[in-house]
Amino acid sequence: MIKSVDELLASRERVDFEAKRGRGADGRGELPRNFWESFSAMANTQGGYILLGAQQKNNEDIQLIGIPEPERLCSMLWNGLNNPQQISMNLLREEHVQIVEHQSMRFVLVQVPRAKRLQRPIYIGTNPLTGTYRRNYEGDYLCDPITVRHMLAEATEETRDAGLLHGFTMEDIDEASLTAYRNQFRSAKPGHPWISLSDQELLRNLGGWTKDRDTGNEGPTLAGILMFGRLRSILDAFPHYLVDYQERPSAEQGEIRWFDRVTTDGTWSGNLFDFYRIVYPKLVAQLKIPFRLDSNARRIDETQVHEAIREAFINALIHADYSGRVGILILKKPGWIELRNPGELRLPIDIVLDGGMSDCRNRNLQKMFQLIGLGEQAGSGIPKIFGAWREQHWRKPFVEEFPQTEHTEWRLPMVSLLPEDVLLQLDEMFEGQFSYLSAPERLTLATACIEGKITNQRLQEITSLHPRDITDLLHGLVARHFLISKGVGRGTYYLLHTERAVHPMALPFPNEQGLSSSEHLQEASGGNSEHLQEASGRNSEHLQEASGGNSEHLQEASGGNSEHLQEASGGNSEHLHSDLSIPTELIERVVASGKISKVAVQQAILYLCKNRFMTLNEMAQRLNRAPTTLRTHYISELIQQGRLIMRYPDKPNHPEQAYRVPEAPDQ
Repeated sequence: MIKSVDELLASRERVDFEAKRGRGADGRGELPRNFWESFSAMANTQGGYILLGAQQKNNEDIQLIGIPEPERLCSMLWNGLNNPQQISMNLLREEHVQIVEHQSMRFVLVQVPRAKRLQRPIYIGTNPLTGTYRRNYEGDYLCDPITVRHMLAEATEETRDAGLLHGFTMEDIDEASLTAYRNQFRSAKPGHPWISLSDQELLRNLGGWTKDRDTGNEGPTLAGILMFGRLRSILDAFPHYLVDYQERPSAEQGEIRWFDRVTTDGTWSGNLFDFYRIVYPKLVAQLKIPFRLDSNARRIDETQVHEAIREAFINALIHADYSGRVGILILKKPGWIELRNPGELRLPIDIVLDGGMSDCRNRNLQKMFQLIGLGEQAGSGIPKIFGAWREQHWRKPFVEEFPQTEHTEWRLPMVSLLPEDVLLQLDEMFEGQFSYLSAPERLTLATACIEGKITNQRLQEITSLHPRDITDLLHGLVARHFLISKGVGRGTYYLLHTERAVHPMALPFPNEQGLSSSEHLQEASGGNSEHLQEASGRNSEHLQEASGGNSEHLQEASGGNSEHLQEASGGNSEHLHSDLSIPTELIERVVASGKISKVAVQQAILYLCKNRFMTLNEMAQRLNRAPTTLRTHYISELIQQGRLIMRYPDKPNHPEQAYRVPEAPDQ
């Protein structure tokens, strides 16, 4: 727990933090109106700290002003916390609210804990649909009704897969899938009494069939349809259902997007059991198996790594929120496996990583896999994954939650902490200076090279350094031009300072359509790499010419200053706005910067929506912005100006609404 202003300011890259004046109109001390928005947002995300008696002048500078009467402000805070008309629940204990001194000034430091699943959503007022906030690196944002309903369902339903699907019958079950499961069950548990049951009774005992005791209606459960259903039936129950496996080559192999793919394309059943049966052998196909015999002199065909990969795969399937808006994605590439599932973790990340506790979202699915010998219980699966990776001396796996898109990503790097080829690459990149760095500094740069970026949190996972020492190390590497810093606060990350010669394994994670950012650029140019080069290259040369060859001026022109941008285009705002082939660096600047000009964000939106329809959530994910912010401050104006069109213009609130740049009329 942070207990001083100094410690808080030094921890900004690893905790959510908000500075608020808290002085009020008379200057003595008063709770700011937007305090409760931040309280709700932090409680519904990862928790955080609010410092009252300070103000954030921009994304970096904190001005400390103090509070003359902090006791008065604390009294107001506790009154509000205990008023159900103000906030739905008080999460704070006395130790969460401190009066702290710094530089002869006094402040109120409030620690907001992450709310437990059963407590969420924490909302302002009496209506969760209009008072629930969450937090991203840009700040607090009001949740849309779909997100709030997901939270409410998570709080009220211990398991999400037990409900009866009205109108579904045994005809919706894929007979071949259920037969294959029965055979595997017989092999795992010979002589089990369920083996001789009828298909419907077997399903009932597995949790895949149920009866409503009030109405007498019976049918498959959500778990039954997900595990054994036909694709069309699954889609009727879960319209956003998608499972996707992609095997990708290294970056050095050019234009190939994938050379093996399994997805819901209608060529197979589409259910989870068959997805596991098809994909798991592909995931472990290249793993080496040493010769070993069991106690009965039979060869053992698996290693701990096989078991760990299987555990990670099963975890992604049983913890997914299939009512979510993204699908399951399993990605395999040289030296790397990544798994994405819809739905955030039900427990805090640190508890998940420690193991010993489990809060499975789909307990019937979990039971179905466990009965055929797949999947662990009581949170023991995650320690098994980390143990297998330690034995191989591989880089530690890591997990990340994405609240805005409500999904979780696990990354399993199957490479050593300091691969020889990476060390040689970095030594060449930094002209021999790399080898003179300390061991933690070399590890930091190697991680940035292999994983594409490095954060304070990631270094805490792979080193034993104190968080403050990690902050000093990262800032020192920035000062010596080994790294460049991007983002703000807890969203801060670091990239190698040079022109990025990205290591083949450091490919971007694909988006919902299974394409990386570079492939989206390719799609936007009609798949023509020469056209793409023109779009991202020649236009930047044109801008450079317009700015007199001054790269600093060019950076301003493409980054955040609308006046310079207009000047760089010769003062012709129409020409600037119609030229959608802006440098891709602008996308990076919009993603990394909390505050950037309106023109820059609009240009980025137009660039993403050229030649394709893009949904609001897709845009939010690509630009690291809240969907509400994008719609209110940018997209509405672009539609009014005729620079964006809607897929469903007569239904602005259509759930699948998307936007694109209108096609230019034929000349």
